[in-house]
Amino acid sequence: MPTETVRIGALASGGGRTVINIADACARGEIPAVVAVCVVTRADAGAAERCRAHGIPVEVVAPEPGETFDDRVDAALRAHGVNFVCLAGYLRRFRVDAWIGRALNIHPALLPDFGGHGMYGERVHRAALAAGRTESGCTVHWVDPAYDTGTHVVQRRCPVLPGDTAETLAARVFQEECRAYPEALRQVLGGV
Repeated sequence: MPTETVRIGALASGGGRTVINIADACARGEIPAVVAVCVVTRADAGAAERCRAHGIPVEVVAPEPGETFDDRVDAALRAHGVNFVCLAGYLRRFRVDAWIGRALNIHPALLPDFGGHGMYGERVHRAALAAGRTESGCTVHWVDPAYDTGTHVVQRRCPVLPGDTAETLAARVFQEECRAYPEALRQVLGGV
């Protein structure tokens, strides 16, 4: 168990369901941490609205020409006392050098399959269906400098059913994601 309070900084580009899942698990005492901030790249990201409604501070760090975007993301995390990072549907590359060993990501496939740059959301599920897979799932992994190549912490599996669409498979995989991220955080941070 960590000796200092773990303050999670979530990075999100989408609707924020994964951030709220993590925050709720923290609130239930399943993860020995608190979500200290959610950093989004657009003010209109669904994650911003969801997190504010949940009482989670939000920082909008929009990419701007001539600026070092990664430095601004890092500054936003540090301003909130973050000491652990969770990528939660974050679609930009995260400069991880200052956070090696303190940053996790979740991917909606059984890595190494269907990972890498440009593989996110329904693209992943369409690829799994096109490949004729009978099983899919999700992977929580340590973040390293490349896309989706870090050491796996947790993988959860689910069946691909006859007649599945990208949408129905995505819904089933997301159910596993809701279990996988808290499980991975408990493993790396300690907890119930």
